[in-house]
Amino acid sequence: MAERDQTKSYGSEVHERLCRARTYIDECYDLPLDLNEISKQACLSRYHFLRLFRQAFATTPHQYLIHRRIERAKELLRSRRISVTDVCFEVGFQSLGSFSSLFRRCVGDAPVNYREREMQSLSKVPPCFLYMNGLGLHD
Repeated sequence: MAERDQTKSYGSEVHERLCRARTYIDECYDLPLDLNEISKQACLSRYHFLRLFRQAFATTPHQYLIHRRIERAKELLRSRRISVTDVCFEVGFQSLGSFSSLFRRCVGDAPVNYREREMQSLSKVPPCFLYMNGLGLHD
């Protein structure tokens, strides 16, 4: 029975480490992160970390990072009047081409078209509702 408890606590400790690494990605998604840097947050070797992260979250750390960056890019495209190029660099991509192709693959449309579609959707909502809920454009 004691052996089972040790295994259980080891599993929860590893899960906490993996969550710490995932939180690190959430907080530092705009930085040039690599597997070595992320795995250090979990105090695990890069390949062991990669395997455990995939098991725990059903995605690789790199896929999670890309997803996080794309989600933030969608927020910026909806809410701020900055260029697509600025959005690209603000969320941590190093190349506009990479950003655009990944955005299209994940969202189904180019960033410019996504922004236009979202702005059209917002134009159908009363301005007072947008203002009260913080959904209007910000400079």
